Amino acid sequence: MTELPAAIFLMGPTASGKTALAIALAERYPCEIISVDSALVYRDMDIGTAKPDAATLARAPHRLINMLDPSEPYSAARFREDALREMADISARGKVPLLVGGTMMYFKFLRDGAADLPQADDCVRAQLLSEADAVGWPAMHQRLAEIDPEAAQRLKPMDSQRIQRALEVYQVSGKTLTQHWREQQCEPLPYQVVNLAVCPPERQQLHQRIAERFKMMLADGFIDEVRQLYQRGDLDVSMPSVRAVGYRQAWDYLEGVCDYDEMVERGIIATRQLAKRQITWLRSWPDLHWLDTNDPNLVDSALKILNANAIFSPSS
Repeated sequence: MTELPAAIFLMGPTASGKTALAIALAERYPCEIISVDSALVYRDMDIGTAKPDAATLARAPHRLINMLDPSEPYSAARFREDALREMADISARGKVPLLVGGTMMYFKFLRDGAADLPQADDCVRAQLLSEADAVGWPAMHQRLAEIDPEAAQRLKPMDSQRIQRALEVYQVSGKTLTQHWREQQCEPLPYQVVNLAVCPPERQQLHQRIAERFKMMLADGFIDEVRQLYQRGDLDVSMPSVRAVGYRQAWDYLEGVCDYDEMVERGIIATRQLAKRQITWLRSWPDLHWLDTNDPNLVDSALKILNANAIFSPSS
């Protein structure tokens, strides 16, 4: 058997410093960045996604960002296809793919392969969203628990996007999400992966970073960015782009659902909840090397792990 090519997964909760570390690695060593983020794929969603600016992207290009209009859907299965294509291109040129982001489902699909799920059905989705508006997502989560207890156990009662998708899969196909996964063919990732996660050691430090970043986004014009999307007239809260953390809360503010201060509070809370889910994923991730966001020698600490796993040759 030939030795598998190397790849790096750089994961972590939102606002933990993943992007800065990835750029530092890419500027010093022969690796190229692939974004693993379900919101960065969209154009015109820059401030609220903490997308690197043009000057940063010129220094350290990111693949799989700015690919789609916010009206277009994007799936974990499609991400896997796109990521494998980009990884193969990077490896063929003698460099190491560096996959960085916080969309843990994308990392899982890339690592384990994707079940052959039915295509989204707009009518079924609209029906489920209407029912959720009437009874609330905890009730929809309870319905999922009766149909597919294993899937429901993995999801929080307010994880609207994944609850909706799991119910949709069942209504469209007659099979639960768990059944689809059990019947799938295993498609192991053809890479030798070193798994890194960067995170502050104290939860309160992460909460502070989240609050500071959200307020900085607002100062940088986040509401104006969302207003431009809102005024297009072809986007709504059923779309994954609008349901992205921060964007949904700003959208509600523009619709008059909440006032400005409540929007800020909701946005920060939603981002904290996202970070908590990301950390929960990471705690069960095998062969994971944790890095401290506050480490003054963070880049060197990461390189020490990568070199110990023979990712970079001594001449790199």
